[in-house]
Amino acid sequence: MTAALPPDSPFSPPTLPRRAIRDLPDELVSQIAAGEVVERPASVVRELVDNALDAGASQVTLRLVGGGVRLIAVEDDGSGIPQAELAVALRRHATSKITSLHDLESVATMGFRGEALAAIASVSELTLCSRTGDQASAFALAARSGELRPAARGVGTTVEVKELFFSTPARRKFLKSDATELAHCVEAVRRHALARPDVGFAIWHEGRLVQQWRACGPLHDAQALARRLADVLGEAFVTQSLALEHSAGPLTLHGRAGLPDAARARADQQYCYVNGRFVRDKVLQHAARSAYEDVLHGQRQPVYALYLDIDPALVDVNVHPTKIEVRFRDSQAVHQAVRRAIDHTLAAPRAQALAAHAESSGAPSTAAMPPAAAQRPAPPAWQAQSRLPLADQAGHKVSDLQLLWGAPAQRGPDAAPIAPSAAPAACAIATAALPQATTFTPATAPADTPDAPIWPLGRAVAQLHGVYILAESAQGLVIVDMHAAHERIVYERLKAQMNQAERIASQPLLIAATFAATPEEVATAEDHADTLALLGLEVTPFSQRTLAVRAVPAALAQGDAVELARSVLAELSQHDASTIVQRARNEILATMACHGAVRANRQLTLAEMNALLRQMEVTERSDQCNHGRPTWRQLSMKELDALFLRGR
Repeated sequence: MTAALPPDSPFSPPTLPRRAIRDLPDELVSQIAAGEVVERPASVVRELVDNALDAGASQVTLRLVGGGVRLIAVEDDGSGIPQAELAVALRRHATSKITSLHDLESVATMGFRGEALAAIASVSELTLCSRTGDQASAFALAARSGELRPAARGVGTTVEVKELFFSTPARRKFLKSDATELAHCVEAVRRHALARPDVGFAIWHEGRLVQQWRACGPLHDAQALARRLADVLGEAFVTQSLALEHSAGPLTLHGRAGLPDAARARADQQYCYVNGRFVRDKVLQHAARSAYEDVLHGQRQPVYALYLDIDPALVDVNVHPTKIEVRFRDSQAVHQAVRRAIDHTLAAPRAQALAAHAESSGAPSTAAMPPAAAQRPAPPAWQAQSRLPLADQAGHKVSDLQLLWGAPAQRGPDAAPIAPSAAPAACAIATAALPQATTFTPATAPADTPDAPIWPLGRAVAQLHGVYILAESAQGLVIVDMHAAHERIVYERLKAQMNQAERIASQPLLIAATFAATPEEVATAEDHADTLALLGLEVTPFSQRTLAVRAVPAALAQGDAVELARSVLAELSQHDASTIVQRARNEILATMACHGAVRANRQLTLAEMNALLRQMEVTERSDQCNHGRPTWRQLSMKELDALFLRGR
């Protein structure tokens, strides 16, 4: 136990005389409230733009000086504020947005607290100028002096905020440089612009136009949203993302989910909106991240813009003064809806889009196989399997997949084709590496026919160094990482099978692994014993502060049992149990698929290579392996011509 400090120690807390309890001055109360609402100039910008949008503005202009510290002016063409209500608008807890508790429980506006203008006025020199449609002129009110005078402006409102934090110099010292504060202000407007493509925005700094986004249509118009996203985030965001739309009961979700290839090192392009309000919500962020788990490499961060529309009565926005946090009444349903929407959007192989583009553009069918029966070999296994529905292809029995871990007989280039009965195993090439006869297996390109099919990933023509498959497609050259591609195919097939199983096989430990646990970990282990059993884990209390791991998943028997148990318990304490079970299963199956996929330096026949390509075209998420690495890349004829300076 730590010894008590002597009374004369310089580190002992000072003894203060008792003070009487009394009411704080109104000005001090306002400044304390302002500390919760106004953190920096960007906070002022966010609140004022919220009010402009609630007023029905179709054009919002922001003017800044000194990064917003010296001047913030927000102009809008909304409905305006009547002269008699200007003074009321500057009072604390004065608002037109809500009138009762029922309104508070179903807020449908951006603002509702009635604190923003009063809080801003307490730490700055604020002037409010507004005109309604039935007034002959505008009126301007100085918040500090209370002076009301006529002014000249059109219908709408202008709020000028000068010398922010002049009355609290200590807060002003915490601000960054003008360039940094300007960047935060631009980001605040950018968040609004992404949610309101029907409103135009302009940002001026020191008399110079910094950003301008013109109105382009309503939010639920896919083309208008795509144009606004391209204007605000760049054309690359739209070209490297997929449109999504999902409905589940009282909520609907739309927006765009970035392709795994577009992932970034930072989470700086992740935008979530609830009823038009930008939020940072752990439920939405975790749902999006979990949907990308199978297709992202390392610690890369996905990019997305998600717009969730939900009954206002089912979400609480009165959680934080900044209104950037929300609380859902049924967070599990929201999590599942967002995860399923993104997962379904990313599941479709992008190779299908190549075929559609080729057909629409009238590209020649260079990916066709030989026409004549004399030139065409017997139908390979992929042809028989391609006729099966996707669900059937992914639902083969485990006995059919045992060939993944066995050593097949050596097959030369002239070997007989695989029988149709062996179709399930045509793409299940074993892991054992065959002797490498050559590092490059050429093939003669057969003739084309007008009615030959166009395969999205083309037809295999060669194998390069036992690692890559080269395929000729209608657009050019396709290069496939055969191990990564086959790993994804095996993984998706195992997942489909595991969805029908009850639990993951476990292996008891000869000596139980014990570790010191927190009370929360002990309680989680007791409450979720059944869930742990589904995952192949047996974690039981050894004492009041110790847990014992007695069994682990058989596929991970050689891993760190304690670390595995800690990570699963931590996930179970924070998220829905069903989600944790699925994630843990997927991790185990990914490990199995990685060991079961075809290895490098394995020589494949053309039939096997084509079987792999055909499976990739119908397998979900086949564009990335289990670790998020790309499985194939395409070089178009234009890119190939540029390499050799053709046409110059």
